[in-house]
Formats: sequence, structure tokens, C-alpha cells
Amino acid sequence: MSARSPRGGAHPSAPSSVASAAGGFPGAAAPPTGAARTFEDIARAVGRAAPRTGRPVVCVQGLGFVGAAMAVAVASAQDAEGQPRYDVIGVDLPTEAGRARIEALNAGRFPFASRDEQLAGELVRAHERANLIATSDAAVFALASVVVVDIPLDVDWDTDPPALRWDGFRRGITTLARMMSPGSLAILESTVPPGTTARVVAPIFEQELKARGLPPGAVNLAHSYERVMPGRDYLESIVNFWRVYAGHTPAAAEACERFLRDVIHVDRHPLARLRSTTASELGKVLENAYRATTIAFMEEWSRFAEGTGVDLFEVVDAIRVRPTHSNMRTPGFGVGGYCLTKDPLFAALGARDLFGREAAFPFSALAVQTNRLMPLASLERLQDLLGGSLEGRSILLLGVSYRQDVGDTRHSPAEIFVRAARDRGARVIAHDPLVRRWEELDLDLPAELPKAAGVDAVVLAVPHREYRELDYEAWLGDHKPVLLDAFSVLSREQRDRLRARGCRVESVGRGPGL
Repeated sequence: MSARSPRGGAHPSAPSSVASAAGGFPGAAAPPTGAARTFEDIARAVGRAAPRTGRPVVCVQGLGFVGAAMAVAVASAQDAEGQPRYDVIGVDLPTEAGRARIEALNAGRFPFASRDEQLAGELVRAHERANLIATSDAAVFALASVVVVDIPLDVDWDTDPPALRWDGFRRGITTLARMMSPGSLAILESTVPPGTTARVVAPIFEQELKARGLPPGAVNLAHSYERVMPGRDYLESIVNFWRVYAGHTPAAAEACERFLRDVIHVDRHPLARLRSTTASELGKVLENAYRATTIAFMEEWSRFAEGTGVDLFEVVDAIRVRPTHSNMRTPGFGVGGYCLTKDPLFAALGARDLFGREAAFPFSALAVQTNRLMPLASLERLQDLLGGSLEGRSILLLGVSYRQDVGDTRHSPAEIFVRAARDRGARVIAHDPLVRRWEELDLDLPAELPKAAGVDAVVLAVPHREYRELDYEAWLGDHKPVLLDAFSVLSREQRDRLRARGCRVESVGRGPGL
């Protein structure tokens, strides 16, 4: 894909298409008093100079790993003449983290460590043409033709059973309902339990719109879940990927489709319109529950393969040639990140909170539990390799992010591994090429790879490029620690070379010596 090419291609003058499809409300109340009036006003307020273009404004609410990338994707969308379709305002809370993200985007820097050069390049270009800015001023929502909602809905793990934390989510939606202008469109991109748009978002909007003297449908509501994959193809997973969507009303669905056509290459990746927002919300939860369950399924086979002297990766490769099994999972260190660690629980939690009924999802619940315990299997394997005890042992953990090519440590399996290893008396040194600060463990990580001297064991937990391409012989020198490859980082040739020089090398999902 050319990063500069127009999306969709169905309507070259589409900057006005969203507003027209959304449906106007002649004579409706003006935006709230004190609301920002122009994109240029906001640009000046954050120290930027933006030309007056008259383009529709899109706001992205929440500048986390999804929202920040979505803001870049929308800002990079172009019409048939190669001109930007939208002016984009990213909005985050005035917290320390929120201000850091806002500052980064306003400086033309992506707020998170990533290997996606295309994403970085599009952000630089958006910064140069000044059609992407960021702020914590909620008044800007009154300017928007479209607001893309990327605010989190978290789970409280300290309750029994776990519970959804609705308060912050409701506050974010209430802010929108109080500020958005008649005829605009709000697209809920956040992962939420089925029923959230119809039973939480729509009632909040109806109440707030009524207080403003507006009819219930003055702002169109839709749901279209993201499938963002941070890493090397971060931006591609937005603009060159399939989308599911639905509207709270037919008019909202039409407006949502028009907007998605502006941002996504729908000629190659057609849109899927579902009958209700509840169906769209269910789709995202089901997708992630399915993925989490198939990953968890491989855990028991991994342990079996290790105990019976089989290379499970070799077996899976042989099975994947069958088209019906081409996406079969492989063993690994664990599951982390913001989605798969909680989303499989959303159906049960939402059934209780939104529909007043108990619904059992035993496979999904077991998948979450199994995946949370997965890093401990690597720890047990390592303990056996070190003679049955970790007391006083020194372990070097290579990789703390939850996946390769992105510096995201949220719910990382490495956190579970480190805490458990420390509890067993081990000293753990951690490194990750994309993480300098590990907030969850209050650790600053070294930029350079630590030396192998004095280390009893090395655990390869994330298949970052640096670890795949490392010259292990040169790095180890005369040292011969145990190496546990927990994510198939090492090639067979690398494993054989390391064993030839006297290192004990074992792998999760492979029997001894394989």
C-alpha cells in the first residue's frame, strides 16, 4: 500500500460526506457556551500554527495504544486529489500519562515505542501539514463531525468475581454527550460487553441531549471495533484491515460506513455491517475469547510434548498445511496486553451488569486462568534445569513487553514470571530493547544488553529482532548459563551451536535437547 494513497475511493469530495449522512437538525441548539470554535483556535492553544482549511474535524477520545494510532490513521486519510480529508484532534485526560501523550503527538512523536516506520512517517507528515493536534480540552468535542471513542473499560481483579469498572467509562461518555454537536457521529471503538452501546451509551446521550433541548437522535451512535496490532504493522492493522460495524439507528450506521470508507481501504478489505451494535460488540469479545482459548488449548499439549521428547513446533507446522488448521497456535511464554487478558470475561460480566442475568462461559474463564498461569510453566521448567531450586540464582530475562516490536508491558506475562521468581529467592535482571521504564514493577531497564557474566540462566521471553539476531557466542564468551527459549526465539541452528559450545539449551514446547 502507498501510505499516501486515498482510502476507499468512492467519493473524492468526502470530507463533507459524514456530516451529510449523519443527518442535520435545523434550528437545534448551538454548541455549549465556551466551546472552542475552530480547529485553528485549538492549534494556537497548543502552540501550533494550522492553516484555515474548512475540513471536518475528527476527535479521537483516548490516546492509548489504539487511540494514538487511530488519530494518525485518520489524519493520513486523503481524498482523490491527495488532500487530507480531516483535521484531527486527539484528546486525553490531564493526567501525567495523558499530558505525556499529548506532548508527544504535538511534537510529531508517537507516544509509544514501536517498530512501525510507516506509522512514524505518517505522523511526521501530519505534523508538518498541521492536521493532527492533541489536547486535554474537552470543549473540542463540540467541533467534531466525528468522535472516535477509545477510552478503556477496565476490570477490577480484586473483587470476587471480577467486576467491570464503569465509572470512568461513563464519565467519558457523559462528557461527549454534553459537548457533541447536533448531526455529529460518535463511534465507540472501545472493547465493551455486548449491550453497552444500547444500554449504557445511548441512555447517557438521551439524558444529556434532553437537558440541552435536543431530540434523542441528535447525535448518531455507532460501534465499530478495532483490530489494532501494535508492532511492525501497527498502522496497516487499521487502514488495511477488515472492519465490523453497526449503528444504533440506520442513519448512524450509514454515517459510520461513510467515515470508515474514508479511513480504510475497503476495496481490498470490505466492511461487514451487522444488524445491531450489540452484535458488533459481541463480535469483538468473541474474537478475543476465541484467540485466548486456542492459545490456552496449546498449553497442555506443550507440557505433554516436553515430557515425551517431541518438538511441538514441528508437529504444528506439519498440521498447518491443512487449510482448516492453518491458524493453529504454538507454545509460548504467556499471554499479555490489554485485550486477551480480560476480554473473554466481558460476555459474562456484561450479562450480569447489563441484562440482569447470569451466563456461564466456562471455556472463556478457563482460558483466562490458564493463560495467566502460563509463565509459571516456564518458571517450573527453569527451576528443574537449575537443580530444583531458584534460591540465590541469577536469571536474565530477555523481553518484558507482552509481544514483539512494541514496548507495551500491560499485563505482561513477564511480570508474573518475575514476581514468582523473586518469591522463590531468585535475582532477576530484565532487558527489553523497547522498554526503558517498567512501570508495573517500578523498574528502570538498561538500554544495553546486560553481560552474561555471573548469570545462572537466560530466559528468552519475547521474539524481538534483537534477540533473534544476537550473536550469542560472542555475547556469552566463556560463560555457559542455562538458556531457556520460552517463545521459539532461537533457530534450530542457533540451539545446536550453543549446545556444541557446552550450553544447556531447552525450549518451551520441545522435549529435552530438541
